[in-house]
Amino acid sequence: MKAPPRMKSPAWLSRALSALAALFVLGALGVGGWQGYRYLASRPVQRVAFEGDVKRVAASDLRALAESVKGMTSMDEMRSRARQVPWVRDASVRRDFPDGVEIRLDTYDAVARWNDDALLSSRGELFRAPLEGTLVRVRAPDAIAPVLAHDLPDVQAAAQPMASAITEITVNARGAWRIALASGLVLEVGRAEVAPRLARFAAAWPQLAAAGTQTVHADLRYANGFALRRALLVQSPQTPPPGGAKPKRPARKT
Repeated sequence: MKAPPRMKSPAWLSRALSALAALFVLGALGVGGWQGYRYLASRPVQRVAFEGDVKRVAASDLRALAESVKGMTSMDEMRSRARQVPWVRDASVRRDFPDGVEIRLDTYDAVARWNDDALLSSRGELFRAPLEGTLVRVRAPDAIAPVLAHDLPDVQAAAQPMASAITEITVNARGAWRIALASGLVLEVGRAEVAPRLARFAAAWPQLAAAGTQTVHADLRYANGFALRRALLVQSPQTPPPGGAKPKRPARKT
């Protein structure tokens, strides 16, 4: 008597079993890879490299940051530590296996000194960092920092024809600008059209300076002109002649 013929598995079942086997293998590899990554990521940092805007940061601060993150394992903690460094605006951290880390720095730029203890960036951000060199001093409410950072380049460009740098800008709570130049000239500019008003005055400045009398204060808050205050000319007393004799008085006209 012949044995009954074997039933062949349907094609779809064979394909399903093969797919399941492949998924199992991939899953095992994935678990193994994840465990390997966790092992490597948990190794304390021993090597630190810096990328990005490193020129603005003092070399001593970079060395101190590198030493402070050695032994760490948390990238969030390393990023937080990097953001505490002077001039660093933001930072990103990438592991360099097996025991290294790369810290990319994004730094501030400074366009003005802000009040007495801060700096203003071109983005309108206020920050604190040591600064060598000269920048215009701004005294204004913190809330207007973004607006002032936006307007500052136009204002400085408008003042260039006067050949005297802006040393200090004061903006009061009402938004009125007061500008002091290195020459000692003080300009009351007002709240509106700050750069255009300054440009009109700068265009007229050669004629005003040609008058020969030093202008110490100018009010630009007029639609059709300026109000000027000139320096007072103080004459020195006449020197007596030798021997203590008093100088002769000029003869009277008759």
